Amino acid sequence: MSSSPDRPDAPQHRAQRALLRAGDHDAFGRLFADHADEVFSLALRLTGLRAVAEDVTSEVYLVAWRRRHTVELSDLPLRSWLLAIAARQAMNATRGIRRRRSFLHSGRARPGVVADFADETAGRLDDARLLERTRAAMAALTRPELEVVTLCVWSELTYAEAAEALGVPVGTVRSRLNRARRRLRTLTAGPDPAPTPPSTRPAPAPTNPRGHR
Repeated sequence: MSSSPDRPDAPQHRAQRALLRAGDHDAFGRLFADHADEVFSLALRLTGLRAVAEDVTSEVYLVAWRRRHTVELSDLPLRSWLLAIAARQAMNATRGIRRRRSFLHSGRARPGVVADFADETAGRLDDARLLERTRAAMAALTRPELEVVTLCVWSELTYAEAAEALGVPVGTVRSRLNRARRRLRTLTAGPDPAPTPPSTRPAPAPTNPRGHR
């Protein structure tokens, strides 16, 4: 593949990919230094738990090193390849959390994939309702749909970068993202949960003051 004229850094990206494929430790160290914070942030968004996100970040780099020979010698940044691994590892972790919570019959709210919104909506009922609908909507996406939302929306990859990272055609990325957006619009536009009805229990009869006849 020849270098694209609108990608002046394409030769650098191709060289980085070749070094990583060859097992160059310095190249891998630079990959970690450049993207560790972003990998952690993505994992935190998907898992909603800092401790789990830290574990996922470590796992991502272990997986990346083991899979370095699968890196394509393209002109695209390695960031897209790494974030695709991060998305999949985080989704695996989230699925495990849900299974464990279901098994334990926990009464706590299930982990949200948009937990980073929580601080902004704390104490505001309308926003809290929207947050809950958004969490439920994200949980309702299929895994391929959530992958493209994670990469194209949260991580702002181009269609071409996401397609290369996921190993699918650009058209597939577009169609998955369109389906995800339609599903999210539909699910987050639903009615708010019905308010809890007031108690119909009769009020207790007033008692006479002590000593009053």
